[in-house]
Amino acid sequence: MKFPNNFLWGGATAANQYEGGYNKGGRGLSVIDFVPGGKDRLELRVNGGIDLYNMDFDKYTYPNHHGTDFYNHWEEDINLFSEMGFKTFRMSISWSRIYPTGFEDIPNKEGLDFYKQIFLLLKQKNIVPIVTIAHFDIPIEIARELKGWQDKKTIELYIKFATTIMSEFKDYVEYWIPFNEMNAGLFSPLTTLGFDHTKEDKSEEKIYQAIHNQLIANAKVVEIGHKINKNNKMCSMLIGQATYAFDCNPINQLANITEKRMFKYFCSDVMIRGFYPEYALKYFEQNNINIEITNEDSKVLKNNKVDIHTFSYYASSVIDKTNDSRETILNMAHGQSNPFLKESDWGWTIDPIGLRITLNELYERYNIPLMIVENGLGAVDKFENNTVIDDYRIEYLKLHIEQMRDAINLDGVELIGYTSWGCIDLVSASTGEMSKRYGYIYVDLNDDGTGTGQRFKKKSFDWYKNVIHTNGKEL
Repeated sequence: MKFPNNFLWGGATAANQYEGGYNKGGRGLSVIDFVPGGKDRLELRVNGGIDLYNMDFDKYTYPNHHGTDFYNHWEEDINLFSEMGFKTFRMSISWSRIYPTGFEDIPNKEGLDFYKQIFLLLKQKNIVPIVTIAHFDIPIEIARELKGWQDKKTIELYIKFATTIMSEFKDYVEYWIPFNEMNAGLFSPLTTLGFDHTKEDKSEEKIYQAIHNQLIANAKVVEIGHKINKNNKMCSMLIGQATYAFDCNPINQLANITEKRMFKYFCSDVMIRGFYPEYALKYFEQNNINIEITNEDSKVLKNNKVDIHTFSYYASSVIDKTNDSRETILNMAHGQSNPFLKESDWGWTIDPIGLRITLNELYERYNIPLMIVENGLGAVDKFENNTVIDDYRIEYLKLHIEQMRDAINLDGVELIGYTSWGCIDLVSASTGEMSKRYGYIYVDLNDDGTGTGQRFKKKSFDWYKNVIHTNGKEL
């Protein structure tokens, strides 16, 4: 009962939640810069109401502007990751730091230099970078002028950005994730697709057309990535939330199958199998959704499949079409709570076995290597005596890693890596809060932006260090 000798242990972050320096080094603004933090954030993201031409500093705070300041603490943080023994570090590159509006012909040299110094240090520390190319940070000018991914012109702008960074950093990076959680566009088109669906007629059709444009861009970037470096591993990445039928009522059993198809499998089916599945085409037909899919599009998808499937896993939900009174939102995906499971401080179900189920479902469906690139517990941490005694986080991670181990050893799943989410405290994507913490490293910042920004090791820091040191034998 062990993990492979070359298993990639590490942690994950995103530039828009971690990096900060939103107006430094030549960086332009992105959509996420206009999304406020706090209790209104999820409502505004999902149900509209964000003004992409104005930041209302009198009404809202914008914690993503500063994140937890990796921009100025990158060397300190990477040294801490190295001390933990990270084999890999998942990060993203801010699109608007490289092309401030997205429309420039020449990339921002300050931005390229910033990331190059990071990759040089990661290489020195023998930490393998996994780079997400687009992680919820489309340049604001693309959103304003083209309505984001609705317009096919965005494909070429994105390819320019992706080609630039894959070429510039080809000697440092071999694992590339073109898009983070592409299926999040079904629920939060603003940050994922770059437009407010609540202001659009036939919005579902426009969401699926925008996702199609991303799928084409993904395939073209897979092709380019393989040409730039034959060793590049190009990855799909989706929300991998487990779902269950509430009971053995056939209505709920069928509803769960349908939910998994269009949310959990649709995008990965296209990226891994290379064509649109029949169930998706039937869904479009039945709902009068007209997607422009050319013969050239079909050829591009068929010839440029990803090498690895990566996914996030935080929680599971229940599908009950006979009773919608328990509906909730987990990581932007609708579902219902599970009476058999405990919940986090934010009402997300804690379901380690659901991770093993998800690993089995995905590997049986695709039979390509898998990687968990987000998993963790968002919780309220009590900072005392320069540390946090976060036994609850250790327990959550321990139970999930045990299920990973069992999926490898008992089920034969080819799982090659694990990067827990928010290895250092950062701004929560769902709530925009600092108080929803995930990291092994505490950052002294509060929801209102006050604090020193100092880094402190939590109890989980040394725990995870030992997990990596023993390759998962000691949990």
